[in-house]
Amino acid sequence: MASTDERDEDVIVIGGGLGGLSAAIRMQAAGYPVTLLEKRDQLGGRASVFTKKGYTFDTGPTIITPPFLIDDLFQAAGRETSDYVDLMRVDPKYRLYFSDGTQMDYSGYEDNIEQVEEFNPRDVEGYRKFLEKVKPIYELGFEKFGSMAFDSLFAMAKVAPAGIRHKAYKSVYGFVASHVKDPRLRMALSFNPLFIGGDPFEATAIYTLITYIEEKHGVWWVRGGTHKLVEAMQALFEELGGLVKLNSEVQSIDVSDDKRVRGVATASGDYYGADVVISNADVVHTYMDLIERKYRKKNSDKRYEKAKYSMSLFMLYFGVKKQYPDMTHHSIVFGPRYKALIKDIFKHHVIPDDFSTYLHIPTRTDSELAPPGCEAMYACTPVTNLDSDTDWDDKKEGFKDHILETLDERVLPGLLDNLDVVSIFTPQDYKTEFNAHKGTGFSLRPILLQSGWFRPHNRSRDVKGLYLVGAGTHPGAGVPSVIMSADITTDLIREDLEGE
Repeated sequence: MASTDERDEDVIVIGGGLGGLSAAIRMQAAGYPVTLLEKRDQLGGRASVFTKKGYTFDTGPTIITPPFLIDDLFQAAGRETSDYVDLMRVDPKYRLYFSDGTQMDYSGYEDNIEQVEEFNPRDVEGYRKFLEKVKPIYELGFEKFGSMAFDSLFAMAKVAPAGIRHKAYKSVYGFVASHVKDPRLRMALSFNPLFIGGDPFEATAIYTLITYIEEKHGVWWVRGGTHKLVEAMQALFEELGGLVKLNSEVQSIDVSDDKRVRGVATASGDYYGADVVISNADVVHTYMDLIERKYRKKNSDKRYEKAKYSMSLFMLYFGVKKQYPDMTHHSIVFGPRYKALIKDIFKHHVIPDDFSTYLHIPTRTDSELAPPGCEAMYACTPVTNLDSDTDWDDKKEGFKDHILETLDERVLPGLLDNLDVVSIFTPQDYKTEFNAHKGTGFSLRPILLQSGWFRPHNRSRDVKGLYLVGAGTHPGAGVPSVIMSADITTDLIREDLEGE
């Protein structure tokens, strides 16, 4: 519930992504005066929006789950989500297209059982056992692990025995493969870590909880697009008295000699004093670019030079003068390779000829996002980050054509003949637009030694009054995690301020 008490401490939020907006709302609702500074001309970060010739494109995340996280945020401000946005359940969750020509509509439990039986009857029992085994991992990793601050190694050590008991030390793919044998089902149940920047063959099995979140809570979408949620969050923040400053890129965080934040300076020369700074900017950018080295022993350049990073994304937005009524809202189009492709992305840092892509067609749910008789789509293709040294100015047109030609051939017949508009966003754009280190899509890679206490802390260990939210801190990337990070972080801030 929103507080009626006004506090004297000034709070600055750097970056208006979902994590930054969530933190801003919670702090403003608690009575603290908050100013949110955003580099770009709109809020949302990766969840921004653009229009072209009557087509509306969300630029990033499109899946909302579990929806109660959104409800909790609005209720913290004394509001109801339904008064601002309409959340819609999407079914099937995904349609999965395999390179052998088969497909699977990944949906509810009973429907999935039928399809598993068609693929391999011997895997039905394995699928059931997989969900049984994933449930306690969800309870540990999401309900307990995901809501803890992990500001001490001891806190992490306390959950380790349960993780070992549930075999969370295995990789996601290894855990899945121990239950089902059909290679298509192994792909279907293990690809989800890619949604948070993880390698399914490396990410700890704790991340199988993503599958169970979708099983338990469903897959949801915001009517009109994710940007409608961003607009609602901005409206709520401003209703509470919060201040938004667009086109205000923070250039430095001012730190006193006793390592306490004093404020921030922007590229345009403005200075904002602050008792608390919450950074939703890229975590590496926050520490390496915004804070002088002498103030950050724990978060040194060396730490981030040694870290492992997520892959990037090649985003292709396109409008089509044709409708595809047989397509679903969310689809995954798998290429001919799975493990080898993942290794090319994460280990070899090359752009191979084959690819897999997530195909989003929101007009299958909301036709108003495109002109009459048309479809708005995007293809989100995992690619290696900028460690590849790829010249994306030279590469992007050919890669775009390759993706569109493949989609035309495999799932969208007539696409090329009816293509109306196309826009591209490359790994280099992630670096330029979002200050993303190495042009990553999801910041630090979700591996065991970069999770929990080992991930950059929500409360800075170097600078008093500095806090983090978003993909680079605990609990990690993805819409649920960045919203949860704001809850964790603002609890820490209030604990610190009210304890002084």
